[in-house]
Amino acid sequence: MSEKIEWVANKMPGSDDANLSVMSLENVSKAQAFHRGFPQYAVTPLARLDGMAARLGLGGLFVKDESYRFGLNAFKVLGGSFAMARYIAEETGKDVSEMTYDYLTSDQFRSDFGQATFFTATDGNHGRGVAWAANKLHQKAVVHMPKGSTQTRFDNIAKEGAKVTIEDVNYDDCVRMAAAEAAETEHGVVVQDTAWDGYEKIPSWIMQGYGTMAAEAAEQLRALEVTRPTHVFVQAGVGSLASAMVGYFANLFPTCPPKFVIMEASAADCLYQGAKAADGAPRIVGGDLQTIMAGLACGEPNTIGWDILRNHATAFASCPDWVSAKGMRMLAAPVKGDPAVTSGESGAVGMGVISSIMSEPAYADFREALGLGRDSQVLMFSTEGDTDPDRYREIVWGGGYAE
Repeated sequence: MSEKIEWVANKMPGSDDANLSVMSLENVSKAQAFHRGFPQYAVTPLARLDGMAARLGLGGLFVKDESYRFGLNAFKVLGGSFAMARYIAEETGKDVSEMTYDYLTSDQFRSDFGQATFFTATDGNHGRGVAWAANKLHQKAVVHMPKGSTQTRFDNIAKEGAKVTIEDVNYDDCVRMAAAEAAETEHGVVVQDTAWDGYEKIPSWIMQGYGTMAAEAAEQLRALEVTRPTHVFVQAGVGSLASAMVGYFANLFPTCPPKFVIMEASAADCLYQGAKAADGAPRIVGGDLQTIMAGLACGEPNTIGWDILRNHATAFASCPDWVSAKGMRMLAAPVKGDPAVTSGESGAVGMGVISSIMSEPAYADFREALGLGRDSQVLMFSTEGDTDPDRYREIVWGGGYAE
């Protein structure tokens, strides 16, 4: 067997937890109301893998399938679109509840607000979401992609009318580039899901937008008579998605939160490194950050997200590429009777981790630390479909990146 999944229990000292309120139920409810106003809105499926759960020795296994989100094959648009709405509301002195789709696409809106240019850095899904939302709202978008980005993902963003470039630097340097250009552009705005000192408002709004996915999942679980997931597995790049899911469920179940497992690509495991150091301070991972999990190839944590995770995450896992590839194949060819899920490289790492923990003796200590077993109701998020179809087929059909 190749590289192992590395994991560490969260033993970091807590902070005053001031950022948990970012993901309050009220804030997430506003985001949900905004998204429901889009004509393209539909609740994405929650795949119930009863056969897989029984095979792995779990009580239940549920996969939120974001390949259906707004026809964009990934969840990211939830964050970018809501952040734009919050930004526009603030600029025009209105409440976000007034930012309806009809208003934002109207002539009245154009005379009230005019046009801004939204800058962002992306591996693909976030940039496509920002470009799509900007296009729908008659705004401009400029998108920078890191070295190694695929032509398919580039083309998908360009199709939405954005100005797109692939730069010869990593993701974190693309973020800095987007921020510098926005600062020099009239009505230029950075829409990035990573926070740093002095840039906290928009990332917090993006996280609230992601909350729509968590709130839908909670409602879908209740409809299946699962009152509360016992375990939530969520992947992380900068940690915005992970902390949004953790923050929402921690607020939803304040007295009995689920156990939260945060999973990263081992090439970009900044959160895991911070948890391993256990002093509460974030860590940065540099270099090219090469991994098939392009959406997780981020080496600098979102400071808001880090604060939520250090207070509420149960464990952190650093995952080699084979983990995601294994998850992709298992979701594509599930146990007979279970629905198949088309899950891309950044979407399937949860399935790879959960199956490894439950079936391989090497991870028995991880399984025991999490208390996973026949009574566990496990939720994971497949955050993208086959956003890079050639790579998807190479892995699922061709057996690429096996252990």
